[in-house]
Amino acid sequence: MDRSKHERRLRREVVELRHRFAQGGHGVFSQVLQTRDVVDGINTAGDPHRHRQYPPMTTLRLFIEQVLAEDQACQDVVGRHLSERVARGQAACSLNTSAYCQARQRLPQSLVDRLCRSVGQRLEARLPSTWRWRQRRVVLFDGTTVSMPDTRDNQRDYPQSPEQKPGLGFPIARLGGLIGLASGAVLGHAVSACEGKGSGEQTLLHELLPLIEPGDILLADALLATWWIIADVVARKADVLMVQHGCRQTDFSQGVFLGVHDHIVEWPKPKRPDWMNPLEYQRYPARLRLREVEIDQRILVTSLLDAKTISPRELDTLYRLRWTIEVDWRTVKVTMHMDVLRCLTPAMIRKEISVHLLAYNLVRWVMASAAYLGEVMPRLLSFTGAKRVLVAFATQLRQCPGQRLALMFATVLGSIASLRLHVRPDRVEPRAKKRRPKNLPLLTLPRRMARIRILEKRAFGSVGFP
Repeated sequence: MDRSKHERRLRREVVELRHRFAQGGHGVFSQVLQTRDVVDGINTAGDPHRHRQYPPMTTLRLFIEQVLAEDQACQDVVGRHLSERVARGQAACSLNTSAYCQARQRLPQSLVDRLCRSVGQRLEARLPSTWRWRQRRVVLFDGTTVSMPDTRDNQRDYPQSPEQKPGLGFPIARLGGLIGLASGAVLGHAVSACEGKGSGEQTLLHELLPLIEPGDILLADALLATWWIIADVVARKADVLMVQHGCRQTDFSQGVFLGVHDHIVEWPKPKRPDWMNPLEYQRYPARLRLREVEIDQRILVTSLLDAKTISPRELDTLYRLRWTIEVDWRTVKVTMHMDVLRCLTPAMIRKEISVHLLAYNLVRWVMASAAYLGEVMPRLLSFTGAKRVLVAFATQLRQCPGQRLALMFATVLGSIASLRLHVRPDRVEPRAKKRRPKNLPLLTLPRRMARIRILEKRAFGSVGFP
């Protein structure tokens, strides 16, 4: 295919994807995807002149739509692609999913990761200062786990829990992410196994530390309140706010007195751990100057030392917002159905995670645009509702004539801006299920062996589960 023709087609497909998420024209939150970034990433993926039934940009769009759909089956994607081709007067394609699955495998992991981070970071950079905490960006970190099909390759890279017998569990991956407090967008993520060296949340956070910018405030739980992580964040001219680690003792009679159960202390540098080389150890400062505050029977540790401008109650109020990342991971795993992944190889598992988070960031971008026009904070809008609106308008947004696009965009953004969450500060819900599952016995041996036993029992005239 001629290079200029290829470039025009790519640019048209990028514009269609932007229209799919109600982006276009001018404004603070216009142009969600940079055309040059997408085109350059696709051109470096392989032969840009080869004509395929599923070219990279089409594959990326279909993959994004797949993870946003309620029915995330590949057959559903191929069926919609067939309907699009017939509607445009092109030749019909087969309903066999093989070509689409192969196209997903060819899609570069680096392209998806770069677009995911770019969308999240550009969204955070464009937020109005009034949406920030004291005009500073607050980032949240936490980890979660996802499961996947029980294949040999997945078990090799993401082993199941050692407490389960072989053949009875599912591979599990640990996922850590930095999420912007104001926008809810994922700024970066890292994936590892749940067992073995380098699989903990501290390692995942170390991998994401380069994404923390000067002036940021990092909120994390007590597991991350280690000397080394705090030192790394402070070295990047950013601040931390965490709960005191359970292994550390706090004595408010020491240090510089700021108020009742509020003081500034110095943490001496610990001994060099085995995983750190001597040269790297020497680069760390001899001490860290930190503020410790106890409020509501919880000790907070922070590098925000000015007690005159930031009171203990303000620190506590800010730290309570860390819980929003728990809600964000629940949204990604439940609303976007990422709790149980579908791909059969580790490479595709990582790509599936990245596409889920890219789609999540694209929805967050639309929510920020709707919030800006509706003069409301993005966190007060319903993610589930926004996703439903975008899915409902998907075909119309991509195929709408140019003269009606502005009206279509306004309708979508206005609808999302109206989906405001109820403020329920005293809401309490039990972590229990009311609906009872079917009373089926548990599988206590590999499924293949269970099938053999059933067939053996049938051969001898007895029927039932072994």
